[in-house]
Amino acid sequence: MRVSVIVPVYNEEKTVAQILEKLSHVSLDLDVIVVDDASTDCTWQILRELCQYAPFDAYRYVRHEHNQGKGAALRTGFGLVTGALVMVQDADLEYDPQDLLVLVRKWEEATQAGYDKVAVYGVRDLSDQQMTTRWGNRFLTAVTNILYGCHIHDMTTCYKLLPSSLVYALPLQGRRFEIDPEITACMLQAGYCIFEVPISYEPRKDKKLQPWKDGWPALTMLLRRRFTSPFRLADVGLGPVYMPDITGERRKEVAQRIGRIQ
Repeated sequence: MRVSVIVPVYNEEKTVAQILEKLSHVSLDLDVIVVDDASTDCTWQILRELCQYAPFDAYRYVRHEHNQGKGAALRTGFGLVTGALVMVQDADLEYDPQDLLVLVRKWEEATQAGYDKVAVYGVRDLSDQQMTTRWGNRFLTAVTNILYGCHIHDMTTCYKLLPSSLVYALPLQGRRFEIDPEITACMLQAGYCIFEVPISYEPRKDKKLQPWKDGWPALTMLLRRRFTSPFRLADVGLGPVYMPDITGERRKEVAQRIGRIQ
């Protein structure tokens, strides 16, 4: 089964080559889509050099003309996926790509058990995070559980394994880190069941996410999706089916709506 992995990058010249190398060693059929959100360091030059050599020449590379935020980068990548399942892989080495195998295995177990709307989240040990970040993550997870009646342990995790049919249907609007609660909120409202597996996690100190700056938009997104803009699959007329092909028109739509594809 093919898994599309979106790798959003912004000024990750120190780690982007390492994370792509780690992805190349994952024993899955991966469709890797790297979205550079207008990096100002040498990230794009590194990617242009990497793409000349195997196995990186099989990856796809997209660059925004100007910086728009992680959410916008993910939306660009989501519009280009070809796999039956979709994942996000941050480029900062906090997450180990070998854990993708664990998430896919859990998804297979759940679907074989008869669940037809399945997503899998990787749950981190947050004890090594900075205190403000750790408690911000826990607060947003608690609010999600209260608002949406779920019982998850790590809503803000990067490792969310979703079916591509759902990804195509999501009416995402988040441009920065508020896209994480938006994905979770829409998925729960669509009736998906979230399974969880423990994953390894090494938090870095110089994170781009700022608890006070990014926490409020995330909370606002949870409230808005719950009370003013609820999501239903029926609203877009798309059921939980696999859509394997991306047409040229779809590529043009993504390019015009979000950023130019190079």
